[in-house]
Amino acid sequence: MTDIETLRNELSELDLKIIELVHRRQVLSEEIGAIKRKKGRPTRDYQREKLVIELAKSHAKELNVDPEMVVDLMQLLIQSSLKTQESARVKEEGQGNGKRALVIGGLGRMGGWFAEFMSMQGYEVHIADINIQEEDESHFNSWRDTDDSYDITVLATPLRQSIDILENILESGRRGIIFDIASIKSPIKELLKEISDKGMKVTSIHPMFGPDTDLLTGKHVVFMNIDSHGTHLEIMKLFESTTAQMIEMSIDSHDYAISYVLGLSHIINIAFSKVLHDSGEKKDEFSQVSSTTFKDQIEVARRVSQENPNLYFEIQHLNSHSMQTIEELNRVIKEITDAITLGSEEDFVEIMHAGKKYFESSKA
Repeated sequence: MTDIETLRNELSELDLKIIELVHRRQVLSEEIGAIKRKKGRPTRDYQREKLVIELAKSHAKELNVDPEMVVDLMQLLIQSSLKTQESARVKEEGQGNGKRALVIGGLGRMGGWFAEFMSMQGYEVHIADINIQEEDESHFNSWRDTDDSYDITVLATPLRQSIDILENILESGRRGIIFDIASIKSPIKELLKEISDKGMKVTSIHPMFGPDTDLLTGKHVVFMNIDSHGTHLEIMKLFESTTAQMIEMSIDSHDYAISYVLGLSHIINIAFSKVLHDSGEKKDEFSQVSSTTFKDQIEVARRVSQENPNLYFEIQHLNSHSMQTIEELNRVIKEITDAITLGSEEDFVEIMHAGKKYFESSKA
């Protein structure tokens, strides 16, 4: 009988071979990406991805290996390949060669994301941030210390700070394109329009992803047209070499949508986390009996709890549509409470059926 150490050594050898095969796959993916770019083909090929997944599932079944596990593995490999190809395309097709960009708030998490993203595109990136301790030729404690020679100025600061900066830009003027990445637009909407009226090139975008994002596949970026120059179209070009989905939306309708997309989802998860905290129970006791639904909700709530609470407060407090959404949530919670309290199974079932109808219509 083979001893356990011999088997473990064989496993270790297989693990190393798997890593070598992953590396070989990555190399082939880079070569395929280069051919795609040369032929003008898109980074993502959904038909090819489907074929890869189906082939993997079929082979897994033949070998009596869990198909779901194999699909998860293949999706990780596909995501890795897409990330490699997207990064290469962004660098190769970058819009910034010979141009300069200033990221105000560039030491923040999203500011840092944009600083790196712009740098990948070939921009000479400078950062202005109040947290910079030592200034040099590309790092400034205040954006006021920079010259006005940037092709693009990005506002990646907290909303209340962005308001002050935009007011100063309105007063002093600014060359080049200016755009903000704020999650809420109503507090700065009029300022942006006034800046546009003074002849400056200005737009507003909302990246619907967090700073840990390294692949934009499946991610959305919302672009709002502010001026008469079509400036938002110029900023959209920054993302053309990525796999992000670019959405054009009026600034007037943005905050209403965000009150649901961010506001509602945030507040539900914040409440979920707080209820668990206030329960007094240890999380280990819950985990012993947790369901699939509970585990999924825990993961989403955990990610929300680790985000910037000040930003999340701004998203709720500064959005004029937030209270309407919260009132709708409270109304539905009361409906559910009443159905349970009164023992009305019919009302409870109807509430769940309403949700089912929504998701069925969303797929149509």
